[in-house]
Amino acid sequence: MSDIAVRVENVSKRYRIGMKNEMHDSFVGAMVDFVKGPLTNLKRLRKLSSFDQHSDDCDDIIWALRDVSFEVKRGEVVGIIGNNGSGKSTLLKIISRVTEPTKGRGETNGRVGSLLEVGTGFHPELTGRENIYLNGAVLGMKKMEIAHKFDAIVDFSGVEKFIDTPVKRYSSGMYVRLAFAVAAHLEPEILLVDEVLAVGDAAFQKKCLGKMGDVAKDGRTVLFVSHNMGAISRLCDRSLLLHRGGLVKDGPSIEAVSEYLEANTKIKQTFSQLADDSLPFSLMDAEVFSEGKKGNNSFPRHKAITVRMRYKVARKMSSVHVYSNIITADGTVVLGTGDADVDQSKFGPRKPGVYVCQYQIPGNMLNEGDYTVSISIGVPYQRNFQENHGILAFTVMDIEPVEKFVHRRRAGVVWLNIPWDYLNGNPFS
Repeated sequence: MSDIAVRVENVSKRYRIGMKNEMHDSFVGAMVDFVKGPLTNLKRLRKLSSFDQHSDDCDDIIWALRDVSFEVKRGEVVGIIGNNGSGKSTLLKIISRVTEPTKGRGETNGRVGSLLEVGTGFHPELTGRENIYLNGAVLGMKKMEIAHKFDAIVDFSGVEKFIDTPVKRYSSGMYVRLAFAVAAHLEPEILLVDEVLAVGDAAFQKKCLGKMGDVAKDGRTVLFVSHNMGAISRLCDRSLLLHRGGLVKDGPSIEAVSEYLEANTKIKQTFSQLADDSLPFSLMDAEVFSEGKKGNNSFPRHKAITVRMRYKVARKMSSVHVYSNIITADGTVVLGTGDADVDQSKFGPRKPGVYVCQYQIPGNMLNEGDYTVSISIGVPYQRNFQENHGILAFTVMDIEPVEKFVHRRRAGVVWLNIPWDYLNGNPFS
């Protein structure tokens, strides 16, 4: 048996766009369209057949994929990342044979289970129970095998109360719960998962990620499309980065994720503006980096993170206070810190001039996720003259190997190793 589970060779996929037909509300217009229709279609066909597969000159052609090649071995868990429109979903549809490539070929060696979008493979008029058996049959499973897994599928999905209700009456969340449960429990040798987990709530997403981890440990092959870079980093040792239909990176997930985040958030790694001399003091620029490494604002969780800023004092001030907040993507303030927290003498007078200051967030403190930085400057306990919200952004990723029984993704916004003591002696000796 071949060691290759998925092989993609020089796959390209093009679509025609802008083929809208004008509707005429007059009888004469409709008759003209009827007569001209065959000639118009013939012209379009000739244009398409003579179209060079590597040309962008045709306005009604768009390339979803271009010359993509890679192999996935059995038991590999591979992430597929990229911006919207980069070709991720099209690639999975070609691999699962939902659509055919314009050029090249995609091969799979093994039974494929696909969860490409909400509702794929479900018949809306059938009940949840019937769709479970239908999907199992499509995967080539016998009725006895499906029945053996049925209770586990229903329990995982959480839709037991509605299992005999036609799925057309399900909410999108219920739909994806059942669809994922079927795809994961019917034991395909190759599991293709698109970004459908975004439909479910946070608890179900965590449950799904855990299940995919179990599938991977069983030695089955997983191709996982997601915009959740933390999940990609945890589940996938290797990732493919797509950009405008091309494969631009095939390597370790930490490298692919780092390149993706850098390309999308570089503008937030630094901040700069002209000093406002009408104010007593104003922020000039700021930057965020990790242990001297600049040019990339996706940071490993165990590395310290530095926020550095430069501000200008326009005239002598009796006191100045610089303050900064670290904020999660959902708006939760993780911490607030000021330049005089430790040494209150820094509340003292400032002469006119330019000042540079910084603070450092220790490693192994922030949990994985996306964060922004705000900076304000003012007179202590009186007034903020300048507030700069969300001017910097960075991402914390959990990439370090950990001990077997240590939880990688913890609840909350901080990640701290807190020592525990047993007060009645050492029970482990």
